[in-house]
Amino acid sequence: MRKTIYILNGPNLNLLGKREPHLYGHQTLADVEALCQAAAGELGVSIRFRQSNAEHQLIDWIQEARDEASAIVINPAAYTHTSIAILDALKAFAGPVIEIHISDIHKREAFRQHSYVSLRANDVIAGKGIEGYVLALRRAVELLN
Repeated sequence: MRKTIYILNGPNLNLLGKREPHLYGHQTLADVEALCQAAAGELGVSIRFRQSNAEHQLIDWIQEARDEASAIVINPAAYTHTSIAILDALKAFAGPVIEIHISDIHKREAFRQHSYVSLRANDVIAGKGIEGYVLALRRAVELLN
């Protein structure tokens, strides 16, 4: 049975390619999904790629992943800095968690430099653009093996 990795994307990532392209690039979320699908095929895993602007939806998917996924790759976007609820949901997930950010949050505004999600994440990949998603998938597979 192929391992499944959930790739969860938080608020405003549906605007990728349109919102602040100087920070996030010109690729769309559909481009990111296609990149992840190709990488998953090469790595021999399945993915479920999802995006929501709603915190409760991300939490529901994290809870669903407890039974459906071997690992989670998450770009919590602005919830990185605000959501203890997402942190708590991730703490209830037994598999690897890789936190991903397209921009380097550690070189941005002070409020963006703190991550609740990092308290649970096995690894954090930031500032690598959308290629960071591929790095995150590879790292998740390494941790699963």
